[in-house]
Amino acid sequence: MKSIRINSQSGAVSLFVVIFATLLITVVTVSFLRLMISDQNRATGNDLSQSAYDSAQAGVEDAKRVLLRYQKICTENGQSACDTLANQISTADCNEALRIGDVIGSGDVTTGGGGQTGEIKIQQTSSVGDATLDQAYTCVTIKLLTDDYLGSLSVGESKLVPLIAKGDDGSTVFDTVTVEWFSTEDIGKAASGLYDVSLTGLPQSGQSQPLFTSWPANRPSILRTQLMQFGSGFTLGDFDATNSSSESNANTVFLYPTSGVSGSSQFIARDQRQKDASGNIPQKQSADTPLSVNCVASLTSGGYACSQTLVLPQPISGGDRTAFLRLTPYYNATHFRVTMSRGSIAVKFNGVQPEIDSTGRANDLFRRISSRVDLVDTSFPYPDGAVDVTGNLCKDFSVTNTAYIPPSGGSCTP
Repeated sequence: MKSIRINSQSGAVSLFVVIFATLLITVVTVSFLRLMISDQNRATGNDLSQSAYDSAQAGVEDAKRVLLRYQKICTENGQSACDTLANQISTADCNEALRIGDVIGSGDVTTGGGGQTGEIKIQQTSSVGDATLDQAYTCVTIKLLTDDYLGSLSVGESKLVPLIAKGDDGSTVFDTVTVEWFSTEDIGKAASGLYDVSLTGLPQSGQSQPLFTSWPANRPSILRTQLMQFGSGFTLGDFDATNSSSESNANTVFLYPTSGVSGSSQFIARDQRQKDASGNIPQKQSADTPLSVNCVASLTSGGYACSQTLVLPQPISGGDRTAFLRLTPYYNATHFRVTMSRGSIAVKFNGVQPEIDSTGRANDLFRRISSRVDLVDTSFPYPDGAVDVTGNLCKDFSVTNTAYIPPSGGSCTP
C-alpha cells in the first residue's frame, strides 16, 4: 500500500513581505502628501503675507495724499490753517486722518459702526473676483512730530536735513543736534556671528589719509557734517562773518571714527571765508583738523557705532533759528540718525519726516509697516562741487578775487 505525502506551505514569509511593502508605500505616500500640503500652506501663507503687505502699502500711499494736501494748505493758507490741519492729521483714531479732504472717498467700502471708521477695502472694481481677494487696510495713522530723522547715504552722497523743531511744550527753540551713524545694515556678519567694527590702524595726527581701497568694509565712514543757519534780517554776507565769539552761520566738521573718548562738542570750525570784526580770519579751530568721535567696537546690541553731540552757535543776526544740516559720508556707505534737543530736553522734528503706521489685511493674515516720508522740499539746487565732470578736465583760464583772466594760448582741445 502506497502512502501519499502532501507538502503544504504556510506562506508566512510572503505575507510579511506584502505587509511591510504596503506599510512602506503607505508611509512614503503619506509623507509625500504631507510635504505637498506643507508646501501648499507655505505658498498660501506667503501669498497672503505679500497681499497683506500690499494692502498696508496702499494705506501708506493714501496717507501720502493726505500729507500732500497738508503741505499745500500750509503753503497757501498760512500758519493758522496749517496748525489746525496738523491737529486733525495727528489723531490716534485709525484711518480718521484719511477722511480729511475725502482722500479715501465717501464711496469706499468700509465696515464698523458706532462712529468708528473701520477698515478700508482694497479692490479696483465691485466684481466678485476682486472681492474674493478680501484685502483691506485696517488702521493707518500719521505722526507729524517724530523723535528723529532717519536716512541712508552711499559714499560721497549728501543729504540736506531741515532742522525744524517743536517740543512737547510747543517751543520751537533748540540748540543741540546729535548725529549717529553706521549700523548693522552697513556691515556683514563676521564668521564669529558678531557685528565687529574695525577701529584699529587709523591714521594718527599729521599722517595722510589711507586710500579708499584700504578702508575696511566694517569701519565707520568719516562723516562730513555741515551747518547752515540764519535768523531774522539775514543777508548772504552773514555767511562770511563771525560774531565776537568767533561763531558763524556756516560751519563744517569732519567726524572721525576712533576708539577714544568723545561726547559733546561745539559746532564750530574755521571757514577760510570767515572774518571777524577786524577783518581777520579767526584761528579758533583749524579747518583741516577732524573731530575725533568715540565709536563702539561691536554692534551685537544693535544701534549705531558712532555718536556725536554738537552744540550749535547762535545765529549772528539773532531771532528764530532757521537751520539745515548737511551730511556726507566718505570711504563707506552709512545709515544715520539725527536728533535735536534744547539743553537736556529732547525736541521733535516738526513735519520734516512724518511717520506713517499702516496695518494691512488679506483674509485673516495681517502685516504692519512703518514708513518715513520726507515732507519738506529740499530739491532746490545745492551743488556738491564747483565742477562735476566724467573723465578729464582741462582748464585754460584763471579767476582771481578781482578779475577773470581769459586763456592766452588755447591749450585745451575738445
